[in-house]
Amino acid sequence: MAHESLTQEEVLLEGFLLLDTPECLRAELIDGEIVVTGLPDGEHETYISRIVRQVIRKSATEMDFSGNKGLKVPRHARTVPDHVIPDGTLVPHDQRLFRGAGPWMDCAGVSMVVEVTSTKPDRDRGAKRHCYANGNIPLYLLVDQEKGSVTLFSDPEPEKADYREAVTAPFGKAINLPAPFSFPLETADFL
Repeated sequence: MAHESLTQEEVLLEGFLLLDTPECLRAELIDGEIVVTGLPDGEHETYISRIVRQVIRKSATEMDFSGNKGLKVPRHARTVPDHVIPDGTLVPHDQRLFRGAGPWMDCAGVSMVVEVTSTKPDRDRGAKRHCYANGNIPLYLLVDQEKGSVTLFSDPEPEKADYREAVTAPFGKAINLPAPFSFPLETADFL
């Protein structure tokens, strides 16, 4: 019986999907590299909590939230998709996208992903931004602890693996979230 030969990317994906990552770590496959990170600290989780609380209370569209949901992101000119885990994933409640989804779900229907920088901030500022644009995720909200700012990336251009628009506000200033959220995200309590 002949076996199909696997590409190096396919072998990497198979190995990645077979990882038995301990509960205190999370593993992602970003740009052909397996990235393992530890659990976030309390400061990191405080930013996520404050964002989620506002989305639940103020969003024009009712949203479901998942912390650390695995997303499969297509890669142009590659056979193996990236496998990323945003700090937060928001989807319209009525779409019920999380129900029945496996550990790694497609990006279709995701309204916004959220990242809070931590030990490797350049990964969130660059590689993960490119992943989310590749996945055609409409909004990417980046809370940059080091810079003391919040940046909203919008209008993805998957062919270029980036967003056309970026608006940054320092902590303490509101940043407007467009539809389907349609409210100003307050960051005064980020200080």
